[in-house]
Amino acid sequence: MALKVIPEFHVSQNATSRQMLEELRQFFNCGNIKINHRGRQSDQTLVLVVRNRDDLLTKIIPFFQKYQLRTTKKKDFEIFSQIVLMMSQKEHQNQVGAKKIINLAYQMNNQGKRRKTNKFDLIKIVESSETICESPAARRDKI
Repeated sequence: MALKVIPEFHVSQNATSRQMLEELRQFFNCGNIKINHRGRQSDQTLVLVVRNRDDLLTKIIPFFQKYQLRTTKKKDFEIFSQIVLMMSQKEHQNQVGAKKIINLAYQMNNQGKRRKTNKFDLIKIVESSETICESPAARRDKI
């Protein structure tokens, strides 16, 4: 099984503040607004999600570098920016870079406590997929 790395920038608000999310989407000219947690009826929040790497690199990251966050999310955003930059340099396409990205991602958002997948399970996938994707000649050269 291969691992697909997709960076996501989120801004969430209560559904009654949808207009603010719409204004952000218009300001940045990117992203989509969706229900934050579809499976939880008690969660009444919406989220603006930006996944496009070019939008992240040219709109979102420069804006928040210029107008820095003043909350606990500041450090998370710095790590997120580092990950997106690494991806733009295609570091996520090799085992070393993918592992570094995983480790960085699990430093964000309260050490990844709410993530669905354990960090070490992801690292195992990266390690096994690298072996599977290599040609027999490349593996022979490592021996």
